[in-house]
Amino acid sequence: MEFSKNQPIYLQIADLICENILLHNWNEGERIPSVREFAVSIQVNPNTVMRTYSLLQEEGIITNQRGIGFSVAEKGIESAKEFVKKQVMESELENIFRKISLLEMPFEDVEKKYYEYREKSGGKSNEEN
Repeated sequence: MEFSKNQPIYLQIADLICENILLHNWNEGERIPSVREFAVSIQVNPNTVMRTYSLLQEEGIITNQRGIGFSVAEKGIESAKEFVKKQVMESELENIFRKISLLEMPFEDVEKKYYEYREKSGGKSNEEN
């Protein structure tokens, strides 16, 4: 995995895990890789993965059962959505908004691009659901 210098590694790993959960690669109740397995697969120190797993446990995204290991929590998908949403709202959108403001871009242009992306990616907006 290629890591960015703009964000702590453990948070980038949390994003990766949440992405896997939101893509349903790992479903609620399903076991996820152990700390050691995951550390080896993404080539980081197991302590970094443990820090990520601890954070995700606190957020209610994953759970740990003695003798079984870590798995996606019962409401892990919803918790992952909230966690990622919070991260995006607090960091990524602020940078995007700053650039939009600096360039004096009309919000309609941004909105149009967003809907083009959704159409191309096969997703639906909340209005379409």
